[in-house]
Amino acid sequence: MPDASHGTDDFDLVIRGGTLIDGRGGTPVLADVAIRAGRIACVGEVAGKGTTEIDAAGLIVAPGFVDIHTHYDGQATWDERLTPSSWHGVTTVVTGNCGVGFAPCRSEDRDRLVRLMEGVEDIPGVVLTEGLSWDWETFPEFLAAIEAKPHDIDLAVQLPHGPLRVYVMGERGANLEKATPEDIARMAEIAREALRAGAVGFSSSRTLNHRTSDGKPTPSLTAAEDELLGIASALADTECGVLQFVSDFKDREAELALLEKLARASGRPLSVSLAQSDLSPDHWRGLLEWIHKGNEEGIPLSAQVAGRPVGLMLSFEATLNPFIGTRAYQAVRKLPFEEKLEALRKPELRQAILDDVAQGRVSPAAKALLRFEKTFILGDPPDYEQDPSQSVGAQAERAGVGAAAFAYDRLLGNGGRNFLYYPFMNYAEGSLDACLEMMQDQHTVLGLGDGGAHLGSICDASFTTHMVTHWARDRGRGERLPLETVVQWHTRDTARAVGLCDRGILEPGYKADVIVFDYAAMQLHEPSIVRDLPAGGARLVQQADGYRYTIVSGEITYRDGKPTGALPGRLVRGARSEPNPIIGNEGRS
Repeated sequence: MPDASHGTDDFDLVIRGGTLIDGRGGTPVLADVAIRAGRIACVGEVAGKGTTEIDAAGLIVAPGFVDIHTHYDGQATWDERLTPSSWHGVTTVVTGNCGVGFAPCRSEDRDRLVRLMEGVEDIPGVVLTEGLSWDWETFPEFLAAIEAKPHDIDLAVQLPHGPLRVYVMGERGANLEKATPEDIARMAEIAREALRAGAVGFSSSRTLNHRTSDGKPTPSLTAAEDELLGIASALADTECGVLQFVSDFKDREAELALLEKLARASGRPLSVSLAQSDLSPDHWRGLLEWIHKGNEEGIPLSAQVAGRPVGLMLSFEATLNPFIGTRAYQAVRKLPFEEKLEALRKPELRQAILDDVAQGRVSPAAKALLRFEKTFILGDPPDYEQDPSQSVGAQAERAGVGAAAFAYDRLLGNGGRNFLYYPFMNYAEGSLDACLEMMQDQHTVLGLGDGGAHLGSICDASFTTHMVTHWARDRGRGERLPLETVVQWHTRDTARAVGLCDRGILEPGYKADVIVFDYAAMQLHEPSIVRDLPAGGARLVQQADGYRYTIVSGEITYRDGKPTGALPGRLVRGARSEPNPIIGNEGRS
């Protein structure tokens, strides 16, 4: 390969001899990467020296992952490290999804927004109450608060509908009352202000699954067409931002017509969350057909999809376990973990809980957690695509014991910290073939990892690593994907989906967000619970091996999975244009 540098220029960092996967989906090549002032300076055979040099021989060099569906709205205000995402090669996250967040907010509505986030995203209210500084009211002030704290990765923020509606309408907004023309005009004004201040989009929730911790629907659930069109006009006026929606699609035709009208009125890209349901396993196909039709008509529609099941981590230490809905369990439900565990080990309580299961004395909302034919032992390393013959129910049958008893005793192991895994979406047919079909569609983009949320029940922020290990290397139950395709999906494609076109590609002029990993050694570990949140709050995290270097804006932030102390991550205000070509002795050979 020809020399990409004359050898007279030195660089801040040179990564030498790695296998380059540049984010465009092309064939990997051996190349050096030189970085100066937070940007890729040249790619090829670099003769110039770096102040710091990395020997990447035998390693993969790729753009940092861009995760566009997270909920770090709270954590970003109190924590410099947006873990677990930053442990998994992620160098940029987008938060403010699903219509929930903490700005704009008046002081009298703080508890209301805490209850909303607690209920929708399973972030304990005590953690938010202790952790949030609330040194903001308006959305621009919230952005300023985020910007004032350095982070290990970059963060972009969307304006969430729930807080916006409550800020303008107060109790009326929380109670799902219809917005007046004056309310709508004010919401549009605030949306324009937010977009001009740097919001990368607007998000809203229209699903009954999203409720406050005291059971009330999310404020945006029934927002009418005129309200949504008023907000969409802000995106049209500013000519920036994306629209992100999650919906039940109960009245599918009416809902799709509304979303299509919003996309047309705003002129901006609109995405919806898409997953396979057990109740209607082919429902997602109809949504994709609508997306295809819209794109054929010039409407920029897409779906955010996941590369593995959306699954609950069940444990006596976690938010949920299979027996949480039984009558007998209620006596210990709110006990501290060690006291609860001591009680659960007693034969009489064990038998009472198992009798409740056998007699059907289980709350209706919790009965799905007893589907042992769809519940698995993940293992370490975890296997997210197990054959149904490996389910807890199937294993119990082979062992000649009841499935509930088998699950109960399994959960008591490892000091009561064992997990079971219940994939409640994207696993209707016992495989990930539907996920593969979704991911391969030209109008889908990877998302739904929910980093920073579902702290006691779901642990999917690691799915960037899972995409690399499972889909490109380890899958044994069907088609695998080229590594360069997986990288493109999680770098260039996700970045462009939200207008961050200055990253996700290793080319001169692009932002120097880079990961260097040992492909053969990359491995996920089973999730675990740590207590490192404000007020001693607990959360699920998942570690991974194989990431040798994570680089953000040209600075090494993690080396062999350990933080270096560098915190170059910054707030990203608004969309970013694709960089101009580099001309001269620096470039791609």
